[in-house]
Amino acid sequence: MTRPINADVPAVATGRRAAPEAPSPPSPKRRRKPVPGALKAVAGLFLLAIVFIVAAIVGGGGGGEEQAAEGPAPVSEAPSTPAEAPAAVTPEELGYPSFATANTTRVGGGDPASTAAAAALAAHPSTKPSQRPAAVTVVDAGDWRTAIAAAALVAPPIGAPVLVSDADGMPDPTAEALAALAPSGGRDTGGAQVFAVGAADAPDDLRAKRVRRAGAAGAAGLLALRKRLTGEAPRHIVVAASADSAFAMPAAAWAARSGDPVLFTGREALAKPTARALKAHPRTPVYVLGPSSVISSGVVREIAALAPRVRRVSGEDPVANAIELARYSEGGFGWNVNDPGHGFVVANVSEPLDAAAAAPLSAAGAWGPLLLSDDPGTLPAALRSYLLDVKPGYTSNPTRAFYNHVWTIGDQEAISVNEQAELDELAALVKIGGAGGEG
Repeated sequence: MTRPINADVPAVATGRRAAPEAPSPPSPKRRRKPVPGALKAVAGLFLLAIVFIVAAIVGGGGGGEEQAAEGPAPVSEAPSTPAEAPAAVTPEELGYPSFATANTTRVGGGDPASTAAAAALAAHPSTKPSQRPAAVTVVDAGDWRTAIAAAALVAPPIGAPVLVSDADGMPDPTAEALAALAPSGGRDTGGAQVFAVGAADAPDDLRAKRVRRAGAAGAAGLLALRKRLTGEAPRHIVVAASADSAFAMPAAAWAARSGDPVLFTGREALAKPTARALKAHPRTPVYVLGPSSVISSGVVREIAALAPRVRRVSGEDPVANAIELARYSEGGFGWNVNDPGHGFVVANVSEPLDAAAAAPLSAAGAWGPLLLSDDPGTLPAALRSYLLDVKPGYTSNPTRAFYNHVWTIGDQEAISVNEQAELDELAALVKIGGAGGEG
C-alpha cells in the first residue's frame, strides 16, 4: 500500500439538516447539509466502509495489538527541484483527528441518510456476495419511532441494516448504498430483499415486505413481522417513551444486539397498539426504558396487568438513561457492560434517527451499547465517569489486554473533534500497577 488508506476521505461535513418527526414535543435540531451528489457519495461510502473495517480491527476486541495505518503521504503532482522541501500534509487532510483516532472512528454523515448508508457498509462491506445482507430495512425519516423499532430486524438471523428514505423519495446515499449492498433475499427474510416501513420507498425491482403503519402501531407491526420471520416469540419486550426520543434512542442498539422488539407508549396512558401486542405475548417480560417523567408509574401498572414481569431501567436524564441500560443485567436482558473490552457507539441526543442508523454497529465487530452526549462540544460528566470506570489497562503486556473502541456518530455539530479526542483518551489502553505477569 503506497498511501494512507483514508487519504481520499472527504472533509467532515459541518452542517446538518434536521430530520422531521411525527407530532410530539420536538428535540432541538441542527441545520443539515444537502445530500451529496451521486458520484461523490458512492465513492465516499465505499472508502468509508473499508476504513471502518480497518479501524474496527485496530480498535476493537480484546487480545489484539493496536497498529497505526502506515504509508507515505500523497506526493504532489507538481515537479519539484532539489531545493524544494516536500509538500506538507496536515493531519486534517489525512482525516485525523476528525475522522479517526487510535480508539475512535467517526461515521460522520451530514444527514441521517448518509450516516445510515455509511454504517450499513461498515457492517456489510459488500465487496463479495458473502459480505452482503440478505435484506435491508428502509425507514421513513419522518418517523423516528418506527426507525428505532426497525433496529430489531438488524439482529440475527435477519441481519437487515437500516437505511433512510423521506417524503421526497429515496436520497442518493440510500439508493447507492442499496445498490452496493445488493440484498438477494433468503430464507431468514422470507425471500424479501427490502423491508419498507411506513411511508418509506422501496425500489420496484426488489422484492419487498411492507409495514405500512407508523408510530406505536408501526412498532407493533415490526414485532409481528420479526415473529413471523423467525417463528419465535420475543424473549423480552422493551417499552419506550413515544413523546421523548432522547430517552428511547438507546433501545435501538439493544434491539439490534438482541432482536427484542421496541414498543412505544404515552406518558400517562398505554398506547392501544402496544397494549394489544402485550396481550398477545402474556409470557414475555417487559422492560420499561425511561424514568417516570416520560413513562408514568400508572402506565407501568397497566403493563404489569398484561405481562408476567415488568422492570424499569432508567436514568434521570437521557445521558444517564443510556448509561443505565449499558450497565443493566437481569437474566438474558441488558448489556452488562461494566468492565473493559467493548465497543461503544456515541451519538447526540438531538438526532433520534442516528440511533437507528448506527444500530448495525452495535451488532457487528466489537458489539456495544449506544451512549449519548447532550452537548457537541463537551463530554457529559456522567458519560466521562462511566467510560473511566470501564477504561482498559494492563500490567506488563499490552498485547494480551482488552481494548475499547468508540464509534462517534454524526458530523462535528453532533460530536466535535475535541469531544472525539476526549473519547479517544477515555478509551485508550493504559499501564496500571506494577509488573506482575501478563495481562
